[in-house]
Amino acid sequence: MPAIGAGCHELRIPDENTIHRVFYAIRPDAIVLIGVLTKKTRATPAVLVRACKARIRRYDEARKG
Repeated sequence: MPAIGAGCHELRIPDENTIHRVFYAIRPDAIVLIGVLTKKTRATPAVLVRACKARIRRYDEARKG
């Protein structure tokens, strides 16, 4: 998911009427879950993208030290 950052991906899990999405980042030491969403539209809400960016940034900063 380049909109969030490098190494970030989206897993889509289809259901009967909706799609569940799990956003995660692959790092050398972990797979970090950064967001979960159930949605019926194609577009990812900007507020979720911003939240995911902030979460992965905090993770990366904490990992550095």
